[in-house]
Amino acid sequence: MSPPDPQELTVLDATGRPRSLFLLGGTSDIALAVAERYAARTPGLRVVLAARPGERRDAAVGRLGDLGCEVHAVDLEARSVESHQDAVRAAAGHGDIDVAVVAYGLLGDNERAWTDVAAGTELAEVNFVGPLAAGILLGEQVRRQGHGIVVALSSVAAERPRRSNFVYGATKAGADAFFTGLGEALREHGGHVLVVRPGFVRSKMTAGLEPAPLATDPGRVADAVLAAVDARREQVWVPGAMRGVMVVLRHLPRPVFRRLPI
Repeated sequence: MSPPDPQELTVLDATGRPRSLFLLGGTSDIALAVAERYAARTPGLRVVLAARPGERRDAAVGRLGDLGCEVHAVDLEARSVESHQDAVRAAAGHGDIDVAVVAYGLLGDNERAWTDVAAGTELAEVNFVGPLAAGILLGEQVRRQGHGIVVALSSVAAERPRRSNFVYGATKAGADAFFTGLGEALREHGGHVLVVRPGFVRSKMTAGLEPAPLATDPGRVADAVLAAVDARREQVWVPGAMRGVMVVLRHLPRPVFRRLPI
């Protein structure tokens, strides 16, 4: 009898219940919505919540604890590779990581980011270098365990950066490409990677901005994440209609694309 396909090996049972969840950027509205939905599936879910210490993290820990989760808070500084190493090591110290969600990011000021080195490199460190470090470390953990799912929050901005947000889009494009490749690399080791590409999400990150067409909310992104993990999908757009929109936008000639009010 031939050995089982690594893609058939999963820590999720028939109802899609992981035993543990690792949130990198654990105060993110989307990360917390994902955790709440998994908590509803799995009583006593173990959650390792990595974020900067402070009131927001304390509130997130309390919010998940009230749902019956076993919550462990660890420090994470998005711009520090050493902090990522410490956070992943701490999370693994509590047991195997079934599902990890890489959820932190920085929108920034595009006009400042392309004219100010410090602002531009901050975006690159938070949106690309940090997630790259997280992905490498999580990949090592998946190989050690022989299983594990990594969910990476990307953006439709990664598919074709616009004049209004091209620095942010460039950083997200780098992370998107990395996690797409990581999924291929981990297949033979029993791992799985899901890249999530939301459009405009009404959240703390976008507070004060005018919602774009097809705007969504963290709960709907979380619902899409769980459904995509259950189906073992590798990419998902939220809302689903964004996939068709981006197919069109990716192939528009540049003279046409630059005239669009986006």
